[in-house]
Amino acid sequence: MLWTMSSTLLRRFVAPLTVLAVASLALVGCSHASIYTGVGPGNAGKPDGVVTIYGSLSQAEAELLQQSWADWEHDNGIRIEYESVDHFETEIGIRAAEGTAPDLGIFSQPSLVKDLAWQNLIQPAPDEVKANLAAFWSNDWARSVTMTDVVFGAPLLANVKGLIWYSPSQFAANGWAVPTTWNRLVNLTDDMQTQLGVAPWCVDFGTDAKAGSLGTDWLEDLVLRQAGPYTYDAWVRHDVKFSNPAIRKALSSVGKILLHPEYVNSDFDNSDVDNGAPTTTTSAEALAVAMGNGTCSLAHQDMSFGQTLANPEGANLTVDPAGDIWAFLMPSLEAGGNSVVGGGQIVAAFSNDADTIKVQKYLSSAEWANSRVKLGGVVSANNGVDPANASSLILTKATELLQDQKTTFRFDGSDAMPRAVGADSFPTGMGMWIHNWSPNQMLSTIDRSWDSE
Repeated sequence: MLWTMSSTLLRRFVAPLTVLAVASLALVGCSHASIYTGVGPGNAGKPDGVVTIYGSLSQAEAELLQQSWADWEHDNGIRIEYESVDHFETEIGIRAAEGTAPDLGIFSQPSLVKDLAWQNLIQPAPDEVKANLAAFWSNDWARSVTMTDVVFGAPLLANVKGLIWYSPSQFAANGWAVPTTWNRLVNLTDDMQTQLGVAPWCVDFGTDAKAGSLGTDWLEDLVLRQAGPYTYDAWVRHDVKFSNPAIRKALSSVGKILLHPEYVNSDFDNSDVDNGAPTTTTSAEALAVAMGNGTCSLAHQDMSFGQTLANPEGANLTVDPAGDIWAFLMPSLEAGGNSVVGGGQIVAAFSNDADTIKVQKYLSSAEWANSRVKLGGVVSANNGVDPANASSLILTKATELLQDQKTTFRFDGSDAMPRAVGADSFPTGMGMWIHNWSPNQMLSTIDRSWDSE
């Protein structure tokens, strides 16, 4: 789908959880266990009128976060103390188990929220938050914070993945149309290679096996589009194994592009390649430069890549349907599909005092979402957000897509899976598959890692 109808989120490669937290991951798959919904350890001894929040957002993102609630703090007489925590996923498990958790945590992984909930360390969401969840968020988002009918948090910000970036002028010059189905995308890839004589896709898997995180995004997109949301959900729970025929089919489809040596340029950011990218440039910036100079015709990147494209340190390109670079959503099997795999943040509580509940309610509201979106660089799936408040056209279109009732949204599968799989065996397996593993070797290895939890 062409986006004439129309931040950054941290990825998942952080230090492992403590032994306590890892051991409890097995409980995530226990669908029949009961969940304690009483009072957790909280943040005892804090001053009145102060609410503490931990998260992984740092530097400029942390400053914008604090700006977003500054007026509300003043008006409500509550001071919000935000702390950016290195290796948040590890630290929050330790602090929660020790009883030294903050009042609120900002999580990027729903699996970690559910893991801590199984340990009786996360507070059930108060009625005020559940009311906001019902008023402003779709069922797809609500289900990401719900376990056995108990709500344990509310979404905060969002990210759209599955975007394919391209040059509108290059498409027009060559008579190419934006593909509306998966098969048309494969056919377009072949046409591009034939006409250009070079690989149209730029994909940086690197030499590190865990660089396969890029591959997990491809597979998640194809599972959702080919097998549908119910199979996708069962796969994320491991009720459908990686070795299942539906997952094998999706992997085979991904391989039609990623394993084709004439379709993929994996060396676009290598200093030996004359692509104008300095050796100190990050992969995202190198890809932006390569998109700008025509080395790359297609790139599968998330929404935040648009900010790199428009960054003078990257390529300083105009991101617009009539500009240098634009994006379309990875197409489904049939035209008109509107499936989105994405990321996001979840606010969950370790305390349940009145001030914490008040802040938690505010962060789940349209009032806060509009405040943060106006500051730039992000989108929210909150239906109360005015898309015009977004700071760029690509962010406006992403907001509209997330708010569309016809959109099927699912959290990035590797973020929703247990960390031993989603942050380890899954990306590692994809990286090894790209380099030399057979599908059987890769899929069975991931299944064994899950079954051993």
